[in-house]
This record gives sequence, C-alpha cells and structure tokens, in this order.
Amino acid sequence: MRHPSSPLRAPFGKAGVWALAGASVTAAATAWWVTDSAPYPYAQHRLLDLPLPFLSWERLAEQLQPLPGERMLEIGPGTGLQSLQVAPRLGADGRLDIVDIQQEMLDHVMRRAAGSGLDTIVPTLADARELPFDDATFDAAYLVTALGEIPDVPAALSELRRVLKPTGRLVVGEFFDRHQIRPATLARHANAVGLHVIRQSGPALAYFALLRPCTSGSDGRPHAGAADRCAATIDS
Repeated sequence: MRHPSSPLRAPFGKAGVWALAGASVTAAATAWWVTDSAPYPYAQHRLLDLPLPFLSWERLAEQLQPLPGERMLEIGPGTGLQSLQVAPRLGADGRLDIVDIQQEMLDHVMRRAAGSGLDTIVPTLADARELPFDDATFDAAYLVTALGEIPDVPAALSELRRVLKPTGRLVVGEFFDRHQIRPATLARHANAVGLHVIRQSGPALAYFALLRPCTSGSDGRPHAGAADRCAATIDS
C-alpha cells in the first residue's frame, strides 16, 4: 500500500505518473519488437508478462465473453497471462485447454495455475496446425500474439474452425511486430477456411478480432462452399 507521505510519490504529480506509464508501455513494446522470434523462446518468458498497448485482459473479455460451463481452447498461452483470467470465469464445470509446442511454457502456466488453486486448465503439447481434438469440441478459442508465429496460418485457422462448435467463436489478438497478421490478411485467410470476422476492436497495430464459423440453415452446420460465400464484414 502506498501512503501519501511515500517518498516514491512525492517527486511526481499526475504528469509524472502518466509519463512513467507511457515509458513502461514504450519499453514493453520495444522489448517485444527487438526480442521477437517464432516461437517466442521460453528463456525470455518474463517479457510475456509485460502489458501490451490495447491488448488488455478487459478488451479480450469484451470479445471472448467466457461463460461458466464452457470449454475453451487457448493456443500459445505463454506464461498464462490470459489463461489465469479466463479459467476462473469458466467455473468448476468449465475447462480451459491450453496448447503450445514448448513444454516449458505449458509447465510454467501449470505452476501458476496450481499456485492460484486452479484445476480446470488442461495442457497439451501439440502443433496448432494439427490439433489433437475431435471436431466441434470447443465453445470458443483464442490466440493472443500467437497466430503470426505459426508457420502456416491458413492451416492453423482451418484446424481452429474444425474444433470449434458450429456456434462457436474465435478471438484473435495481434500486436505490431515482425509476425503480425494484419486485419485484412486475417479476414482473407479466415474466409478461405469458413470463418468470418464480425467485429474488430482497437487500431490495426494492436487489435482483437472476433470470428465465427460460416454456417447454413437452422441446424448451424457448415455447408459446402461456405468459405466462398463467407462475408468478412469488420465492424470497428
């Protein structure tokens, strides 16, 4: 707790506080750009806990809308920054599956989950281009600064489309770095595999996009040619 007489606050007014906050964000963004690689190495995992502009948990939650009892999938959880926020909102009857190609990342998240008393996170070591799940398994899935690190983006999106329920939702968060998938590129790849972007929040340099499967009729099942007729309307 900070006290009014704290020497840490005395030299700074509101302008100073905002300046420090701005410097922190700039430092985080710079570190992300300079050290960025695919996949992000575990040796630099501490940088994954730095906040990125416009990609806050609150903004993710606005798009993802996690509900108790749902089963969700996270690709590339990193150190669990989002995992530890999503899992509690799924409740005791829900489940969050996390997938990464680095066992060290999965182990890190699970240690943090155990420390927080969370037992509804299930780790899986796998490639996002070949997900080891049945069709129509998940109510929702999400990736934050991970899609652009996957060598074959269309293949990853196709797999996500496959494992999502026909009424499911996918949230993609992208930040401006060497691997960023720009909104127009995301829409194009998504359309090709039967997904469509229905909403985007944040600027193109740091955005969240909500996608849903293209379906037909009242049964909600995918239809032949859905990808060809899948609209990619983005509401800013």
